Formats: sequence, C-alpha cells, structure tokens
Amino acid sequence: MIKLMLVEDEDIIRKGIRDLIGRVAPDFEVVYEAAHGKEALTYLERNVVDVLITDIRMREMDGLQMVEKLRTAGHGMPIVIISGYGDFVYAKKALQFGIADYLLKPIDRKDFTVALDKIRLTLNSSNRYADGAESHSEADGGPLSNEGRRMIRKLKAYIAENPDGDLRLQTLAEMVHLNPSYLSQLFKQEGGGNLSDYIAETRIRRACKLLETTNLKVYDIARLSGYQSPKHFMLVFKQHIGITPGTYREQYGV
Repeated sequence: MIKLMLVEDEDIIRKGIRDLIGRVAPDFEVVYEAAHGKEALTYLERNVVDVLITDIRMREMDGLQMVEKLRTAGHGMPIVIISGYGDFVYAKKALQFGIADYLLKPIDRKDFTVALDKIRLTLNSSNRYADGAESHSEADGGPLSNEGRRMIRKLKAYIAENPDGDLRLQTLAEMVHLNPSYLSQLFKQEGGGNLSDYIAETRIRRACKLLETTNLKVYDIARLSGYQSPKHFMLVFKQHIGITPGTYREQYGV
C-alpha cells in the first residue's frame, strides 16, 4: 500500500477527499489526517509517508509554508496541492517546490485520478531505482522504458522553460523523485550527453537569443540565463561560442 497523508482543515472536505481516494485509488492508504501544516510536520518528525495531499489555506500554518519547510528539510515525497484559489501566484509558488500536481476545488474526479496515477508510476520507478537496483538492460545502457523516456522529455522541457531556475542535480532529482545518480545516468542514456552539459547549452542558447534580440546589459542577460556571476557567465559563454558576449552582440545583434 502507498502511505498517504491528507492535510485539510475542513472536516467535510477532508472526508470527501478520503472517500474519493478509496474509490479511485484503493492502493493508496490514508495513514494520517492533519488539520494544518504544523500538525503535519509534527507527525512527519516521527513517521514516513509516500505521498502528501494538502490544502493551501489553513489555520496555524498554510500548505505552502508547510511544503517549503518539508523541501528545506529534504523531504522529497510527491505532493499534491488542492486549493479553492485559482490565483496564478499560488500555482507559481507551489511549482517552485517541485510539487506533483496542483488541483482546484471542487476537485474533478478525472483530474484527481490522473494525478494519483502519475504519482503511482513515479513511486514505482523511484522504489525500483533508489538503491541502484536498475534493470539489467537500463543499467548496461540498453533501451529505456517508455516511462524513462517520458521523464527525460519532461525534464528537458522544464529546463528549457526555466534556464534561470535552480537546475542543480539534487533539485531536479527531487522534482522527478529519483536518486540523483540514477537520474544522471538515465539522462545520459536518453540524451547522449551529460545533464550538466545540456543545462549549460540551454542557458547559453537563451543568452544568445537575448544578445541577438535585446539591448539588455550583459550582467542582466547572465542572470536571466541562470548565472549569478557575470564573470563566470562570460567564461562559459566563450567556452561554448568561441567569442565573448560583447563580440557576439556586435556580430549578430539587432
């Protein structure tokens, strides 16, 4: 059974979600119900769960505060956030913590089922590989499963959309709920190169585009391309392109 914690301050809503889980995902067991974030954190100090479903707006400590504390403490379990608030700010903040899904109340049964199905697949993959127990074909560089390919495509899309974000291996591994070393190996098999090289290439492509189409200062372009140090950015840029950002702009800029 997959151990699930439910965090929701409204008793009726909490019961409704618990009953829905029983109908659409009987292999998920609600092992604990908390009324707010502080209660959930207290439980997790002594217990382990596989999945967490939480509301955003709650007394004592809201869902986002709780999720932030969990991620800071190193808890990488899949998290589904459920909220009655459609404000994009909440979704954007939630996505920064690598949540599995963000659903709005009233909960759509189909969307909820799809979210739990994705988590089930992710957990199966994570349990299979977390201790280095890869299948023989994948460990030896053989063909990847369809699930593995989908995961790498999703990761590439995330990197392309967030070149200025936190793209450290540990962060990305937590996002897809895999062991970092296995994720690195999986990416190399699928992409034919190192994850770190792919990230650098993606960031330099973003920088080239900005140099070609904007009049932004080089240090702003460095930041928007994921480099906090302009000096480091210029070094990496020259290594990849062969010329400095300034020379590149002179040759290809508007």
